Amino acid sequence: MDQHSDHGDTGALGDAEYAEFMELAAEEGFDLEEVADDLAEAGHGPLPVLAVVGRPNVGKSTLVNRIIGRREAVVEDRPGVTRDRVTYEANWNGRRFKIVDTGGWEQDVLGIDASVAAQAEFAIEAADAVVFVVDATVGATDTDEAVVKLLRRAGKPVVLAANKVDGPSGEADAATLWNLGLGEPFPISSLHGRGTGDLLDAILEALPEAPAMTFGNALGGPRRIALIGRPNVGKSSLLNKVANEDRVVVNEVAGTTRDPVDELIELGGITWKFIDTAGIRRRVHLTEGADYYASLRTAAALEKAEVAVILIDCSETLAEQDTRIITMAVEAGRAVVIAYNKWDLMDEERRYYLEREIERDLVQVQWAPRVNVSARTGRHMEKLVPAIEAALAGWETRVPTGRLNAFLGELVAAHPHPIRGGKQPRILFGTQAGTKPPRFVLFASGFLEAGYRRFIERRLREEFGFEGTPIQVSVRVREKRGRKK
Repeated sequence: MDQHSDHGDTGALGDAEYAEFMELAAEEGFDLEEVADDLAEAGHGPLPVLAVVGRPNVGKSTLVNRIIGRREAVVEDRPGVTRDRVTYEANWNGRRFKIVDTGGWEQDVLGIDASVAAQAEFAIEAADAVVFVVDATVGATDTDEAVVKLLRRAGKPVVLAANKVDGPSGEADAATLWNLGLGEPFPISSLHGRGTGDLLDAILEALPEAPAMTFGNALGGPRRIALIGRPNVGKSSLLNKVANEDRVVVNEVAGTTRDPVDELIELGGITWKFIDTAGIRRRVHLTEGADYYASLRTAAALEKAEVAVILIDCSETLAEQDTRIITMAVEAGRAVVIAYNKWDLMDEERRYYLEREIERDLVQVQWAPRVNVSARTGRHMEKLVPAIEAALAGWETRVPTGRLNAFLGELVAAHPHPIRGGKQPRILFGTQAGTKPPRFVLFASGFLEAGYRRFIERRLREEFGFEGTPIQVSVRVREKRGRKK
């Protein structure tokens, strides 16, 4: 679907539906430019990814805040490991892209060099282009040189930011960074915003254009599965079990820098691509930093996958780490299947408690298909495929605007929003602007409270399925207008 009419790409909606929708928006007194922006924002395909790498304290997070316009400023996080958010969306001059920020992970698990190298390695792998931030007042350190080697090996486009340049003397400091061999250093002050415009222009040059939303047809090739879960939950044995049976064809795709080794595995008569990020830091056998690298690896796998199969050891109590990994998958907007491993080791009592834990801790993903498996015996592995297919189907479902509005009309009539401050906000109309995951934009006459939004999401699921996929609902409130335009 590649129609470019005068208003650009209408993405999921198609021209007729888009025109009809805009007419509706105009009648209700919405600002049409804003509506068009909202639809574009919700309807995009996968955005290009920019990684921001560099040593601690060179100003990476400040730069990220500056680029994303403080909309979701990166706050003080608990030390490194538990930082969940890794990617943020940014928009510069109408071009949208994602930023992978490694600033929150600065903790010295293995000596600073190894730590910075591992972060850079993860971020570079997930990215289409890289901003390498160097402190111009300090000059290039050995750690910086090590990162340069990684960047050269990866061969991704790099923009060099010389940070903390506040005046003419700084300009001279910045110029010495030419000798890193990464091309022109862009002198910036991420704190004051000086020079960031030029830097961003250079970044946009380096990033590929955001692909137009393609509808319903996957970008060829096998579907990509990330098998994730906390360390030692049995991911490798599950993969080996799947891969070692006769019905399975495994071939190692040569490890380019992009894919360490993705295994093509046949399951239920279909070839799937299991994303393997074990290539990251496999060389270092870590003990203390193990969790930390596991979370980087999970983030890298999710970045490349369409569906996450989350493996949970059901013989143990659900841990915070399990729920965190699930949250990562949901926030990354991937389809989700939850596989409970070691089912063969469960007794009645443990089964009872597991159900209670699931009700309590996994309430946010009640929509995800559940499969009980045993990596050791290979039991129930055949159930994995229908679950993955159901989740991908939900992830790609799109509800036509007419049908959605008929549903919203009935919903609002039967369950109006509670009256607040003498007013009763109504949902006027809405559309599903994107899929993978499904993204809805609703237009309302007033602020809708969180409980009501959750109610709408629940009803959308009851009505249209959306099994195995997160759905995103954003609400636009009509601004009061003094004059009719």
